[in-house]
Amino acid sequence: MSGSMWMPTQAPTLPNLLGWHLQPVPVLPALAILLAVLYLGALWHLHRTGTRWPVQRTASWMLGAGTLVLVTATGVDGYGMELFSVHMVQHMTLSMLSPVLLALGAPMTLLVRVLPARQGGGWNLRKGLLNLLHSAFARFLTHPGITTSLFLMSLYGLYFTPVFDFLMGSMWGHNLMLVHFLLIGMLYFWGIMGVDPSPRQASRGVRRLATPVLAILELFITVPFHAFFGVIVMMSVAPIVGFYAHQVPGWNIRPLADQAMGGGIAWGFTELPTLLVLGALFMRWQSSAKRRDRFADRKAAKNGDAERLAYNAYLAAIATRDDRGGSTP
Repeated sequence: MSGSMWMPTQAPTLPNLLGWHLQPVPVLPALAILLAVLYLGALWHLHRTGTRWPVQRTASWMLGAGTLVLVTATGVDGYGMELFSVHMVQHMTLSMLSPVLLALGAPMTLLVRVLPARQGGGWNLRKGLLNLLHSAFARFLTHPGITTSLFLMSLYGLYFTPVFDFLMGSMWGHNLMLVHFLLIGMLYFWGIMGVDPSPRQASRGVRRLATPVLAILELFITVPFHAFFGVIVMMSVAPIVGFYAHQVPGWNIRPLADQAMGGGIAWGFTELPTLLVLGALFMRWQSSAKRRDRFADRKAAKNGDAERLAYNAYLAAIATRDDRGGSTP
Protein backbone atom coordinates (compact mmCIF):
# COMPACT_ATOMS: atom_id res chain seq x y z
CA MET A 1 0.00 0.00 0.00
CA SER A 2 1.56 3.25 -1.11
CA GLY A 3 0.92 6.34 0.94
CA SER A 4 0.81 6.73 4.69
CA MET A 5 -2.09 4.89 6.32
CA TRP A 6 -2.79 3.61 9.80
CA MET A 7 -2.34 -0.15 9.75
CA PRO A 8 -3.32 -2.35 12.70
CA THR A 9 -0.69 -4.43 14.45
CA GLN A 10 -2.88 -6.24 16.99
CA ALA A 11 -5.41 -8.97 16.28
CA PRO A 12 -8.94 -7.66 15.62
CA THR A 13 -11.17 -7.35 18.66
CA LEU A 14 -14.37 -5.35 19.07
CA PRO A 15 -12.64 -2.51 21.00
CA ASN A 16 -9.88 -2.40 18.35
CA LEU A 17 -12.39 -2.34 15.51
CA LEU A 18 -14.48 0.44 17.06
CA GLY A 19 -11.54 2.46 18.36
CA TRP A 20 -10.98 5.92 16.88
CA HIS A 21 -8.30 5.72 14.17
CA LEU A 22 -8.53 8.54 11.67
CA GLN A 23 -6.65 8.07 8.40
CA PRO A 24 -4.18 10.78 7.20
CA VAL A 25 -6.64 11.89 4.51
CA PRO A 26 -10.10 11.37 6.07
CA VAL A 27 -12.20 11.80 2.93
CA LEU A 28 -15.44 10.13 4.01
CA PRO A 29 -15.34 11.21 7.69
CA ALA A 30 -14.95 14.80 6.50
CA LEU A 31 -17.81 14.30 4.04
CA ALA A 32 -20.01 12.83 6.79
CA ILE A 33 -19.39 15.79 9.08
CA LEU A 34 -20.04 18.22 6.23
CA LEU A 35 -23.32 16.49 5.38
CA ALA A 36 -24.46 16.63 9.01
CA VAL A 37 -23.56 20.33 9.37
CA LEU A 38 -25.24 21.33 6.11
CA TYR A 39 -28.39 19.40 7.03
CA LEU A 40 -28.58 21.03 10.46
CA GLY A 41 -27.98 24.43 8.89
CA ALA A 42 -30.86 23.86 6.47
CA LEU A 43 -33.08 22.78 9.37
CA TRP A 44 -32.20 25.96 11.29
CA HIS A 45 -33.13 28.06 8.26
CA LEU A 46 -36.38 26.11 7.85
CA HIS A 47 -37.19 26.59 11.54
CA ARG A 48 -36.78 30.35 11.18
CA THR A 49 -39.46 30.38 8.51
CA GLY A 50 -41.85 28.48 10.78
CA THR A 51 -41.89 25.37 8.58
CA ARG A 52 -42.04 22.02 10.36
CA TRP A 53 -39.80 19.12 9.38
CA PRO A 54 -40.34 15.46 10.40
CA VAL A 55 -38.08 14.38 13.25
CA GLN A 56 -37.65 10.91 11.79
CA ARG A 57 -36.08 12.37 8.67
CA THR A 58 -33.50 14.24 10.71
CA ALA A 59 -32.78 11.12 12.79
CA SER A 60 -32.31 9.01 9.64
CA TRP A 61 -29.90 11.52 8.10
CA MET A 62 -27.81 11.76 11.26
CA LEU A 63 -27.71 7.98 11.60
CA GLY A 64 -26.60 7.72 7.98
CA ALA A 65 -23.79 10.22 8.56
CA GLY A 66 -22.89 8.33 11.73
CA THR A 67 -22.51 5.04 9.86
CA LEU A 68 -20.08 6.73 7.46
CA VAL A 69 -17.92 7.78 10.39
CA LEU A 70 -18.26 4.36 12.02
CA VAL A 71 -16.68 2.47 9.11
CA THR A 72 -14.17 5.07 7.91
CA ALA A 73 -12.85 6.82 11.04
CA THR A 74 -12.42 3.80 13.30
CA GLY A 75 -10.38 0.63 13.31
CA VAL A 76 -12.78 -0.81 10.74
CA ASP A 77 -11.00 1.17 8.03
CA GLY A 78 -7.55 -0.02 9.10
CA TYR A 79 -8.50 -3.66 9.63
CA GLY A 80 -10.32 -3.52 6.30
CA MET A 81 -6.90 -3.21 4.70
CA GLU A 82 -5.83 -6.56 6.18
CA LEU A 83 -8.98 -8.68 6.36
CA PHE A 84 -11.46 -9.29 3.56
CA SER A 85 -14.30 -9.86 6.02
CA VAL A 86 -13.85 -6.43 7.64
CA HIS A 87 -13.60 -4.81 4.23
CA MET A 88 -16.89 -6.46 3.27
CA VAL A 89 -18.56 -4.98 6.36
CA GLN A 90 -17.29 -1.60 5.20
CA HIS A 91 -18.49 -2.19 1.63
CA MET A 92 -21.97 -3.36 2.63
CA THR A 93 -22.43 -0.49 5.07
CA LEU A 94 -21.38 2.17 2.58
CA SER A 95 -23.35 0.74 -0.34
CA MET A 96 -26.53 -0.43 1.43
CA LEU A 97 -27.06 0.81 4.99
CA SER A 98 -25.73 4.38 4.80
CA PRO A 99 -27.52 5.18 1.51
CA VAL A 100 -30.87 3.92 2.84
CA LEU A 101 -30.60 6.05 5.98
CA LEU A 102 -29.46 9.11 4.03
CA ALA A 103 -32.25 8.69 1.47
CA LEU A 104 -34.80 8.55 4.29
CA GLY A 105 -33.56 11.98 5.34
CA ALA A 106 -35.10 13.43 2.12
CA PRO A 107 -32.19 15.83 1.45
CA MET A 108 -33.51 17.02 -1.93
CA THR A 109 -36.89 17.88 -0.45
CA LEU A 110 -35.17 19.83 2.30
CA LEU A 111 -32.94 21.62 -0.18
CA VAL A 112 -35.86 22.59 -2.42
CA ARG A 113 -37.72 24.02 0.57
CA VAL A 114 -34.72 25.99 1.79
CA LEU A 115 -33.61 27.47 -1.53
CA PRO A 116 -35.47 30.71 -2.30
CA ALA A 117 -37.92 30.73 -5.20
CA ARG A 118 -37.37 34.00 -7.03
CA GLN A 119 -40.56 35.62 -8.21
CA GLY A 120 -40.84 36.19 -11.95
CA GLY A 121 -38.35 35.03 -14.56
CA GLY A 122 -34.62 34.54 -14.27
CA TRP A 123 -32.39 31.74 -13.10
CA ASN A 124 -31.85 30.80 -9.44
CA LEU A 125 -30.45 27.83 -7.52
CA ARG A 126 -33.85 26.31 -6.81
CA LYS A 127 -34.89 26.47 -10.46
CA GLY A 128 -31.52 25.12 -11.54
CA LEU A 129 -31.84 22.16 -9.15
CA LEU A 130 -35.33 21.31 -10.40
CA ASN A 131 -34.20 21.61 -14.02
CA LEU A 132 -31.35 19.22 -13.28
CA LEU A 133 -33.68 16.72 -11.63
CA HIS A 134 -35.97 16.84 -14.67
CA SER A 135 -33.23 16.70 -17.28
CA ALA A 136 -32.89 13.88 -19.81
CA PHE A 137 -29.44 12.97 -18.47
CA ALA A 138 -30.80 12.63 -14.92
CA ARG A 139 -33.67 10.46 -16.14
CA PHE A 140 -31.19 8.23 -17.97
CA LEU A 141 -28.85 7.99 -14.98
CA THR A 142 -31.67 7.09 -12.57
CA HIS A 143 -33.39 4.62 -14.88
CA PRO A 144 -33.94 1.31 -13.03
CA GLY A 145 -31.89 -0.60 -15.60
CA ILE A 146 -28.93 1.73 -15.16
CA THR A 147 -29.01 1.93 -11.37
CA THR A 148 -29.45 -1.82 -10.98
CA SER A 149 -26.58 -2.53 -13.38
CA LEU A 150 -24.26 -0.10 -11.61
CA PHE A 151 -25.20 -1.54 -8.22
CA LEU A 152 -24.44 -5.10 -9.28
CA MET A 153 -21.27 -4.11 -11.11
CA SER A 154 -19.96 -2.80 -7.79
CA LEU A 155 -19.82 -6.45 -6.79
CA TYR A 156 -19.03 -8.52 -9.85
CA GLY A 157 -17.10 -5.92 -11.83
CA LEU A 158 -14.92 -4.98 -8.88
CA TYR A 159 -13.99 -8.25 -7.17
CA PHE A 160 -13.76 -10.51 -10.21
CA THR A 161 -11.49 -8.21 -12.22
CA PRO A 162 -8.05 -6.65 -11.54
CA VAL A 163 -9.76 -3.35 -10.67
CA PHE A 164 -9.93 -4.13 -6.96
CA ASP A 165 -6.22 -4.86 -6.55
CA PHE A 166 -5.37 -1.76 -8.56
CA LEU A 167 -7.49 0.54 -6.40
CA MET A 168 -6.29 -0.99 -3.14
CA GLY A 169 -2.71 -0.31 -4.19
CA SER A 170 -2.89 3.35 -3.15
CA MET A 171 -4.52 5.46 -0.49
CA TRP A 172 -6.32 7.56 -3.10
CA GLY A 173 -7.57 4.49 -4.95
CA HIS A 174 -8.90 3.07 -1.70
CA ASN A 175 -10.75 6.29 -0.88
CA LEU A 176 -12.09 6.49 -4.43
CA MET A 177 -13.52 2.99 -4.08
CA LEU A 178 -15.24 3.87 -0.79
CA VAL A 179 -16.78 7.00 -2.30
CA HIS A 180 -17.90 4.90 -5.27
CA PHE A 181 -19.72 2.47 -2.94
CA LEU A 182 -21.59 5.34 -1.31
CA LEU A 183 -22.54 7.15 -4.53
CA ILE A 184 -23.78 4.02 -6.31
CA GLY A 185 -25.80 3.01 -3.26
CA MET A 186 -27.33 6.49 -2.99
CA LEU A 187 -28.28 6.46 -6.67
CA TYR A 188 -29.86 3.01 -6.39
CA PHE A 189 -31.88 3.48 -3.20
CA TRP A 190 -32.85 7.09 -3.93
CA GLY A 191 -34.85 5.97 -6.94
CA ILE A 192 -36.39 2.95 -5.21
CA MET A 193 -37.59 4.72 -2.09
CA GLY A 194 -39.07 7.77 -3.80
CA VAL A 195 -38.92 9.91 -0.64
CA ASP A 196 -37.40 12.81 -2.58
CA PRO A 197 -38.41 14.35 -5.89
CA SER A 198 -36.46 12.47 -8.53
CA PRO A 199 -36.15 12.29 -12.32
CA ARG A 200 -38.37 9.20 -12.29
CA GLN A 201 -41.32 11.45 -11.46
CA ALA A 202 -40.54 13.80 -14.34
CA SER A 203 -42.08 11.68 -17.07
CA ARG A 204 -45.23 9.60 -17.17
CA GLY A 205 -43.39 6.62 -18.66
CA VAL A 206 -41.24 5.95 -15.59
CA ARG A 207 -43.42 7.49 -12.90
CA ARG A 208 -45.13 4.17 -12.27
CA LEU A 209 -41.82 2.65 -11.17
CA ALA A 210 -41.87 4.92 -8.14
CA THR A 211 -44.99 3.20 -6.80
CA PRO A 212 -44.33 0.99 -3.77
CA VAL A 213 -45.26 -2.32 -5.42
CA LEU A 214 -42.95 -1.89 -8.40
CA ALA A 215 -40.25 -0.40 -6.18
CA ILE A 216 -40.35 -3.61 -4.13
CA LEU A 217 -40.01 -5.66 -7.31
CA GLU A 218 -37.03 -3.57 -8.36
CA LEU A 219 -35.46 -4.09 -4.94
CA PHE A 220 -35.87 -7.84 -5.06
CA ILE A 221 -34.33 -8.12 -8.52
CA THR A 222 -30.90 -7.62 -6.98
CA VAL A 223 -31.38 -10.04 -4.08
CA PRO A 224 -30.59 -13.27 -6.04
CA PHE A 225 -27.51 -11.69 -7.61
CA HIS A 226 -26.33 -10.50 -4.21
CA ALA A 227 -26.87 -13.93 -2.69
CA PHE A 228 -25.13 -15.63 -5.61
CA PHE A 229 -22.11 -13.36 -5.19
CA GLY A 230 -21.92 -14.28 -1.50
CA VAL A 231 -22.15 -17.99 -2.29
CA ILE A 232 -19.39 -17.75 -4.91
CA VAL A 233 -17.11 -16.02 -2.43
CA MET A 234 -17.93 -18.46 0.36
CA MET A 235 -17.35 -21.54 -1.79
CA SER A 236 -14.20 -20.32 -3.55
CA VAL A 237 -11.14 -22.52 -2.98
CA ALA A 238 -8.74 -19.72 -3.96
CA PRO A 239 -8.52 -16.03 -3.07
CA ILE A 240 -10.76 -14.01 -5.38
CA VAL A 241 -8.50 -10.96 -4.97
CA GLY A 242 -4.76 -11.02 -4.54
CA PHE A 243 -4.70 -8.17 -2.03
CA TYR A 244 -5.97 -10.42 0.79
CA ALA A 245 -4.07 -13.57 -0.19
CA HIS A 246 -1.50 -13.11 2.61
CA GLN A 247 -1.83 -14.18 6.23
CA VAL A 248 -1.07 -11.57 8.88
CA PRO A 249 1.64 -12.93 11.22
CA GLY A 250 0.42 -13.68 14.72
CA TRP A 251 -3.30 -13.28 13.99
CA ASN A 252 -3.99 -16.96 13.25
CA ILE A 253 -6.56 -16.07 10.59
CA ARG A 254 -6.41 -18.05 7.36
CA PRO A 255 -7.14 -15.96 4.25
CA LEU A 256 -9.61 -18.46 2.78
CA ALA A 257 -11.52 -18.77 6.05
CA ASP A 258 -11.67 -14.99 6.32
CA GLN A 259 -12.81 -14.77 2.70
CA ALA A 260 -15.59 -17.27 3.38
CA MET A 261 -16.71 -15.13 6.31
CA GLY A 262 -16.72 -12.10 4.02
CA GLY A 263 -18.93 -13.96 1.56
CA GLY A 264 -21.35 -14.78 4.36
CA ILE A 265 -21.42 -11.12 5.36
CA ALA A 266 -22.18 -10.09 1.77
CA TRP A 267 -24.96 -12.69 1.64
CA GLY A 268 -26.59 -11.90 4.97
CA PHE A 269 -26.12 -8.14 5.12
CA THR A 270 -29.00 -7.48 2.72
CA GLU A 271 -31.62 -8.30 5.36
CA LEU A 272 -31.40 -5.12 7.48
CA PRO A 273 -31.40 -2.61 4.59
CA THR A 274 -34.16 -4.56 2.86
CA LEU A 275 -36.34 -4.43 5.99
CA LEU A 276 -35.71 -0.68 6.30
CA VAL A 277 -36.67 -0.11 2.66
CA LEU A 278 -39.79 -2.28 2.92
CA GLY A 279 -40.86 -0.48 6.08
CA ALA A 280 -40.36 2.90 4.44
CA LEU A 281 -42.28 1.84 1.32
CA PHE A 282 -45.15 0.51 3.46
CA MET A 283 -45.33 3.78 5.41
CA ARG A 284 -45.28 5.71 2.15
CA TRP A 285 -48.09 3.61 0.72
CA GLN A 286 -50.13 4.03 3.91
CA SER A 287 -49.56 7.78 3.90
CA SER A 288 -50.62 8.03 0.24
CA ALA A 289 -53.80 6.07 0.98
CA LYS A 290 -54.66 8.40 3.87
CA ARG A 291 -54.08 11.45 1.68
CA ARG A 292 -56.39 10.04 -0.98
CA ASP A 293 -59.08 9.35 1.63
CA ARG A 294 -58.79 12.86 3.05
CA PHE A 295 -59.02 14.34 -0.45
CA ALA A 296 -62.11 12.27 -1.22
CA ASP A 297 -63.72 13.35 2.07
CA ARG A 298 -63.00 17.03 1.39
CA LYS A 299 -64.31 16.73 -2.14
CA ALA A 300 -67.51 15.07 -0.94
CA ALA A 301 -68.02 17.73 1.73
CA LYS A 302 -67.38 20.56 -0.75
CA ASN A 303 -69.75 19.19 -3.38
CA GLY A 304 -72.42 18.25 -0.86
CA ASP A 305 -72.11 14.66 -1.99
CA ALA A 306 -73.32 15.81 -5.42
CA GLU A 307 -72.06 12.72 -7.25
CA ARG A 308 -74.00 10.35 -4.99
CA LEU A 309 -77.17 12.46 -5.25
CA ALA A 310 -76.85 12.66 -9.03
CA TYR A 311 -76.43 8.89 -9.25
CA ASN A 312 -79.47 8.32 -7.02
CA ALA A 313 -81.48 10.71 -9.18
CA TYR A 314 -80.40 8.78 -12.25
CA LEU A 315 -81.58 5.51 -10.69
CA ALA A 316 -84.89 7.12 -9.67
CA ALA A 317 -85.42 8.37 -13.23
CA ILE A 318 -84.88 4.88 -14.58
CA ALA A 319 -87.30 3.42 -12.04
CA THR A 320 -89.96 6.02 -12.94
CA ARG A 321 -89.53 5.30 -16.63
CA ASP A 322 -89.88 1.56 -16.01
CA ASP A 323 -93.04 2.12 -13.95
CA ARG A 324 -94.60 4.19 -16.72
CA GLY A 325 -93.67 1.59 -19.26
CA GLY A 326 -95.13 -1.17 -17.08
CA SER A 327 -98.49 0.62 -16.70
CA THR A 328 -98.91 1.09 -20.41
CA PRO A 329 -101.44 -1.45 -21.82
